[in-house]
Amino acid sequence: MSAPLLEDGLRVPAALCAAGLRKSYGNKIVLNGIDLTVPQGTVFSLLGPNGAGKTTVVKILSTLISADAGSGTIRVGGYDLATQAQAARSMIGVTGQFSAVDGLITGLENMLLMADLHHLPKSERRRVCDELLDRFDLTEAANKPASTYSGGMKRRLDIAMTLVGSPRIIFLDEPTTGLDPRSRHNMWQIIRSLVSDGVTVFLTTQYLEEADELADRIAVLSDGTIAAEGTAEELKRIVPGGHVRLRFTDPAAYRTAVATLEEGAVDDEALTLRIPSDGTQRSLRMLLHRLDTAGIEADELTVHTPDLDDVFFALTGHPTTAPAQNTEPKEAVR
Repeated sequence: MSAPLLEDGLRVPAALCAAGLRKSYGNKIVLNGIDLTVPQGTVFSLLGPNGAGKTTVVKILSTLISADAGSGTIRVGGYDLATQAQAARSMIGVTGQFSAVDGLITGLENMLLMADLHHLPKSERRRVCDELLDRFDLTEAANKPASTYSGGMKRRLDIAMTLVGSPRIIFLDEPTTGLDPRSRHNMWQIIRSLVSDGVTVFLTTQYLEEADELADRIAVLSDGTIAAEGTAEELKRIVPGGHVRLRFTDPAAYRTAVATLEEGAVDDEALTLRIPSDGTQRSLRMLLHRLDTAGIEADELTVHTPDLDDVFFALTGHPTTAPAQNTEPKEAVR
């Protein structure tokens, strides 16, 4: 699978690349031929209802479990997982749905434990830990038991621990689940800062606003396959319902517009006209040309496209406010 193209036509090196990824548990097919390519230094978000297989994808790509025999090629950080899994592990960090923080010891002690696991030199351990605690605004709480931390603080400590080994690819499996809106926005800032440092982030989430806000590309996983992939704007265009809304204050101009744009949905009381549109620059340019040719001047023009909630429901059949019950095998979830 080739690396994706930038707008200037240059290839972006892929941090993650999977082709024909499969995973089954007995007769239950969890992943049925997944193809993914994630460029370096970007945020890639995998969406899907509970039980769709998101965590299974993360576990396979992060070498925690193996794909089925006969699956296609999987490369992480340039390494083939079939033959170079240990080298790939040196490139990655994982923060799961549930905190890995030990509440019985302090934040600093959690960090030092991770430094030991990564075999950092003794001369480097304390400096690296102190710098990360400061970066995640945890210095004042460093010597307090982690059990006293708020949910947001624990998640920040979780990611700080993940960064001890300086990974270039980070898997964040629903990192903001259970956080209040303020803590969630703080986590978004942390993710943006990671990407600005050149880190690649593979994000799974059920918060569509989160994917819309952070992801360079989004894939929607449904029934073990990728139902759609693209930027947030590209995905929104595949769902019907996009339109341009024209509002008038002059009744005569409104009537002229209605007669000219016969395909529009009218609201005579509000003097508004809704014209079906896919939201692209081309369709908007064509509409403006028709208005100019007819000498019609709208007082207000707004472009409306379906949001990711509409996309999610259309592709998976599940409303985002009521995710499907988890049917992913217990061995594959965390």
